[in-house]
Amino acid sequence: MKRFYSLLLGGCMLAALLTAFSDKQMPVIYMIGDSTMANKPLEGGNPERGWGHMLPGFFAPEIRVDNHAVNGRSSLSFMSRWGDVHNKLKKGDYVFIQFGHNDQKTKPDRYSDPDTAYKNNLRFYINQTREKGAIPVLFTSIVRRKFGDDGKLVDTHGRYIPACKEVAKEMKVVCIDLNNSTETLINELGDEASRALFVWVEPNTCPAIPKGRQDDTHLNVKGARIVAGMAADSIARKIPKLAPYVRHYDFVVAQDGSGDFFTVQKAIDAVPAMRTAPTTIYIRNGVYKEKITVPANRTNIHIIGEERDHTILTYDDFAAKKNAFGENIGTSGSASCYVYGAGFTAENLTFENRAGEVGQAVALFTAGDKIVLRNCRLKGFQDTLYTYDAESHQYFENCIIEGTTDFIFGKATAWFEGCTLVSKRNSYITAAATPEGHPYGYVFHRCRLIADEGVNSVYLGRPWRPYARVVFRDCELGGHIRPEGWHNWGKPENEKTAFYAEYKNSGDGAATDRRAGWSHQLSRKEAAACNIAEVLGSDEWWKPAKPNKKSKK
Repeated sequence: MKRFYSLLLGGCMLAALLTAFSDKQMPVIYMIGDSTMANKPLEGGNPERGWGHMLPGFFAPEIRVDNHAVNGRSSLSFMSRWGDVHNKLKKGDYVFIQFGHNDQKTKPDRYSDPDTAYKNNLRFYINQTREKGAIPVLFTSIVRRKFGDDGKLVDTHGRYIPACKEVAKEMKVVCIDLNNSTETLINELGDEASRALFVWVEPNTCPAIPKGRQDDTHLNVKGARIVAGMAADSIARKIPKLAPYVRHYDFVVAQDGSGDFFTVQKAIDAVPAMRTAPTTIYIRNGVYKEKITVPANRTNIHIIGEERDHTILTYDDFAAKKNAFGENIGTSGSASCYVYGAGFTAENLTFENRAGEVGQAVALFTAGDKIVLRNCRLKGFQDTLYTYDAESHQYFENCIIEGTTDFIFGKATAWFEGCTLVSKRNSYITAAATPEGHPYGYVFHRCRLIADEGVNSVYLGRPWRPYARVVFRDCELGGHIRPEGWHNWGKPENEKTAFYAEYKNSGDGAATDRRAGWSHQLSRKEAAACNIAEVLGSDEWWKPAKPNKKSKK
């Protein structure tokens, strides 16, 4: 819960800070160092990661991390690569510097005496960074996992750790002591448990390391994520300008190896069943083609995309596609993403069905209660959003929902706030199936209805089931909306049971003089009663949780 609240607090701080940065470029974090910091190849399921590989998952997307650390490099041997970084630097950027592991090696192209050459090399990087108006930050090397007879870690770095700190003090540079942080962590875990953070691989279990390995220097995914988190916490404490951009998520999904998982489903599967606290899952940019299910026992999951239009969850099933028995999978079987778990929230994502115009093909199937989507894009053609369950309450804010026919449909009660509805063909927007006796179905508030070029004959909705209830209020209706507004699905008897209403809409499609005679224009009193608390409940579950005020340590 604390991580979730710190995430929300960070978002509030970031909004204010972005205003201050609006007239200048955001800083880039450049990283130079050795293998314990470096990005790693992913082929063959390689489990090794440098902590710098994982660091992007701890920052808001506005901050770019450019990792130049390389296996085997010392403060001396990295000099040949420094020019690539130096040429990119601009005022306000950061250079994170971590050397020491390989400076100990006796090879003449790597060795640097800790009190002479090593210190001078660090001074060189610091001065060169400052010449460009950028900000150097020193990091001490992480520990090697070597235990003594007393069960405590043995120091393997000698004078290199104190030397790094001495240069930082002399040059007035921030120093982040990862050696101390990792020493404390590994000592607390002990010899056996700490192996789970390093590259210990049994033979014939990993194609990247067929002979196996017992490596006490290099971190695996879990270890690198933990150490990167420690680094991020220290950065937030010691570098105030970066603090508002630091994020902590329970899991990170990334295709470049900088997360806990490569797929969204693996992250969802890792959430403990029936967890009451929120579990935050950050999804870095990429196209994730996978059929995703959030089961009913995976509750209070919050997924956050890096960028809405570049973090895409997609699949390409459709209703007429055959299953293993030669049967049509049907509309319900066509969804790219299913949400059954209650308390699900999604932000900054695209949910997509890529099947094309092949009939029903659902992008997002929402069945759990108290579902929230903010700043998401839902892309499809027919039946894009299936609000499935009659007892489900759902909230959509600042979302873009696009499709052709009945692209918002189902039995749930849902409030759409400030959304954009994009009609791609002359057809119908909604197909509510509100059960008899339910006071509300869909309410669209302050939404904008637009259409692709050439689309000029669209109905606001038609009743999939007889007691459909839909209200558009304070919305902007484009000229593509038909004058009659509503359709009875070819069943005149639906006109007696369905409730379709409008209130104070604007735009070329909002004229009411030719609306279907069985539709309604709400009175002020009726509109006042049709408010979000009345529709979704008085506990305001759809609002972001308020962050805790943390005490200063």
